[in-house]
Order: sequence, then structure tokens, then C-alpha cells
Amino acid sequence: MTALTSFSQLNLTPSMLANLDQLGYQQMTAIQAASLPVILQGQDVIAQAKTGSGKTASFGIVLLEKLNPRFFGCQALVLCPTRELADQVANELRRLARAKDNIKILTLCGGMPLGPQIGSLEHGAHVVVGTPGRIQEHLDKQTLQLKDLSTLVLDEADRMLDMGFLDPMREIIKHTPSTRQTLLFSATYPLQIEKLAAEFLRTPQRITVESTHDQLQIQQYFYEVNEQKRFEAVAQVLWHYRPESCVAFCTTKQDTQDLARYLYDQGISALALHGDLEQRDRDRVLTLFSQRSCCVLVATDVAARGLDIEELPLVINVELTRDPEVHTHRIGRTGRAGASGVAVSLVSPKEAHRAVAIEKNLGSELQWKALSQLKIKDSSPLYPVMKSLCLAAGRKDKLRRGDILGALTGEAGLQGSQVGKITLFDNCAYVAVEQAVAHKALQRLQNGKIKGRSIKVRFG
Repeated sequence: MTALTSFSQLNLTPSMLANLDQLGYQQMTAIQAASLPVILQGQDVIAQAKTGSGKTASFGIVLLEKLNPRFFGCQALVLCPTRELADQVANELRRLARAKDNIKILTLCGGMPLGPQIGSLEHGAHVVVGTPGRIQEHLDKQTLQLKDLSTLVLDEADRMLDMGFLDPMREIIKHTPSTRQTLLFSATYPLQIEKLAAEFLRTPQRITVESTHDQLQIQQYFYEVNEQKRFEAVAQVLWHYRPESCVAFCTTKQDTQDLARYLYDQGISALALHGDLEQRDRDRVLTLFSQRSCCVLVATDVAARGLDIEELPLVINVELTRDPEVHTHRIGRTGRAGASGVAVSLVSPKEAHRAVAIEKNLGSELQWKALSQLKIKDSSPLYPVMKSLCLAAGRKDKLRRGDILGALTGEAGLQGSQVGKITLFDNCAYVAVEQAVAHKALQRLQNGKIKGRSIKVRFG
């Protein structure tokens, strides 16, 4: 099968095919075309694919097709390395599940209160998506049962191992029936993955595809910089390209904070993302960035794990990574699904050996340029196109995206085109609106009602 194979050629229910068509899923990506026919046959699979390759649909379509909606026990479990990835996977599964009635998909991740999760589990769930630590906690408390599991998915398994989740993964798998179908997805295939697969998968089919971010779609430029003027160089790059969205990768938590503060002082909208952020603050930063209410996300590699932002035109390597594979993963954030992207790497003289290692890994000469070639036609402030409003109500208050959109386009008088992405959390919600109408939207929502009641609203 080729990457340009239609979903209609697969043995899927008419309702699933109709929903896929409605979602704009006409042609399969490389990983979908290679893995879906095998997974549909019920075989165990080891698939090597990177974030952004369409792998969620590869396992999501099949696990949803196998569900019995009338039975509210956990029939499918998806393990993810981070809460962000778990949320993304759960949201995508909910979109794919529109074809079936009443499918309950629950996320169970650390950093969140245990009580409400236990309450949700008491009402039953067809699919659970979560992080190994929290899933193991529920198994230990016997608030989660996996005896009826038919599908187990290990998503980004290599990262789960990197983060020390080997033992929890082993313990979780021991709670599942031996008759389950196991699907292991990993960007790399280290020895530990091989051992894990040998231990828990039954004669798995091995599938490897090239990542969807074609190197030809990514223009890579390398600039030599003075160590002391690295932050100035970042601002110079941003003023030259003036991107709506950009991820700037730093090595340390301190660098992310310092650079975000420097850019903010220069009039460039930037937020820092690092491992020490509280979960609430982390959610806020990622939401503002994904809603295009922040232009630059300054992040460490660990903090950016599981990050999947659509239409990212620019990536900046503020400092070169020591690992050429990590470099490839960083730049792969841009140039996805046929879109073109630019990756800029700033290199001080002491990092020259890292550049040599990256060149060797890429198998082609690096394109070096001088910073003086970055022409700045406009150094006015770089502000985002959208502004996010934060509502003090969420899923637990039965708030839906349609309620928020209706309030904004109804009483608030906004056009539907002026409203951007809406993100729901348990106890709050964020909605992006165009900058020009942000104050009007805030006032109207503060003075009006949503679902017949007043809800506190502030800028995100």
C-alpha cells in the first residue's frame, strides 16, 4: 500500500468512513497506510513513527471499531509519556468516536486530583488514556479494572522508557488479559523497546515509515553567533521572519525563563515552558500558544515532549543539542503534512563539534549564513493575532464548546470567523478571539450569561 491510499479501501463501518470524510481524512498518511490493514487483522504491531505522522488515527480507528458501546468496562487503554500527549490523543479519539454512540473516553494523568478520577471511573469508561504512574496508582487502588481489555496501545514507548516508566509499564501489562491486541508506537527502536516487545507482544509485525516531515520541506539555516549575543540573535531571527508561531529550543530551564523575559522586553510575545512549571501553569502556556495568543514558545526538550502544534512555520535552536537525533526531532516540529517550514540554528564556536555531528547524521552539508543576511524591514512589536479569554467554568460544569461559541456569536455579537480555538479543562475553559474584538468580547461575556448563568471571565 502507498501513503496515498483511501480510507474507503479499508474494511471500516459506513459510519466510521462517513465521519472520517467529515473530518477531512481522505488519504492515509504513510504510517496509516502501512499499519491499519495489519492492525485491522488483529495482529500485534511495533510501529516506528514520529509525533505528527498521523499515528493516533492508526490505532484509534481500530480500537474504536472494536468497542462494544453497551459495555462500560475499560476495553482499550492507551499509555502516553506526558499529560499533554494524553490530552491530545484523547481529544483525537473523541473526534474519531463521533461515528459511534455514547463512547466514554477518560484521561487519567498525574498532576490532577485523584478523587474526581475515581468518581469518573465508577460511572465506567470504554477507553482510558493516561500516563503510566497514574494508571498504576488506580490499579493498585483497584479503582481501574483491565480484565476486559481488548486493545493496549503503548504510545511513544521510547519516551516512556526515557522517563523511567519501564517498571510501571510492566506492572500495568500484567493486569491485562493475554488475549489483548498490543500496539507499540515508538519514534526510535532502542534495545529496551526490543526487550519489552519480546516480553509482551505476540509475533508482532514490525512497521517502519519515514517521518512525515520531509527534509525537503524544511529549510535549515545555521548561523555562527557570539555566545554573549545569542539572545539578540534570536530577536533578529524573529524580526526577520515575523512568524505567527515559533518554538525556540533552549537547553536549561533558566535559559527558557531568561530568553522569554528578554523577548518580552523587546516587544516580542513569548512564554517559557519547562519541567518545573506547575501543571496549571503548564496547561495555560500550552493553551495560549496553541490558540495563537502567544507568538514564541521558549521550551526545553523535555518540556516540549508530546507537543504537537499545527502550522508551525519556524523553529529556532537557540543552542545546538548534543544529540543529533534530538536535533532531527526538534526541527521536525515544522514542515509537517506538506507544509514548508524553516529551522534556524544558532551556533557558537564552542559548539562546532555538535554541528559536525549533526551534518554527519543528516548526510548532507549544512547551509551556513551570516546574521547580517537577516534583513529586518520591520522591528515593531511582534504580537499574536489572537487573544485568549479564560472562563471560570469547564467540563465539570457541563460547559461545552458550542455554549461558548454561541455566547460569543450571540449576545457578544462576534462573527464566527473572529472566534478561534476553544479549549476545555475540568474547571476552566479558554477561547481565542481576534485581538481587535478581544475587549468587546470580554465585556460582553462579563455582562452576559452562558447557559443562563454568569461566569467569571478574564484575559488568559
